[in-house]
Amino acid sequence: MKVILLTDVKKLGQKGDVVEVAEGYARNYLIPKGLAKPATEGSLKELKVVKEREAAQKQKQLEQAKELASRLEGKDIIITSKAGDKGRLFGSVTNKEVAEAIHAQYQVEVDRRKVELKEAIKALGEYPVKVKLHPKVSANMTVRVVSE
Repeated sequence: MKVILLTDVKKLGQKGDVVEVAEGYARNYLIPKGLAKPATEGSLKELKVVKEREAAQKQKQLEQAKELASRLEGKDIIITSKAGDKGRLFGSVTNKEVAEAIHAQYQVEVDRRKVELKEAIKALGEYPVKVKLHPKVSANMTVRVVSE
């Protein structure tokens, strides 16, 4: 029996896959638990439309990420922090602070987990930062830490 998976099923397939399974497995387990539905002509057409819509949405997100990357690529982020003698900071600059500075200076909302610092910033100076805007798109920026 052919079924369309409604969720990811271990050792069977991903959401949206059309798979061939034993009739008893489909009727007694997959369909009653809401993990799959029978692959009828109508449901296959519906699945095709949904996949096309998802592909268009992913393409739109990719285009938006590329546009944001072009706006942010090579820009400087200026962060002011208290520093002691010899340029050592009291504390450190985190990826959360970098994300907040990007939002404040460029009006671009970036998740803190998408900001990649090579190491913790604990001194004044310039540091390279990679901002992942999409799995396929990232922007390289420079964080400039200055004393208050």
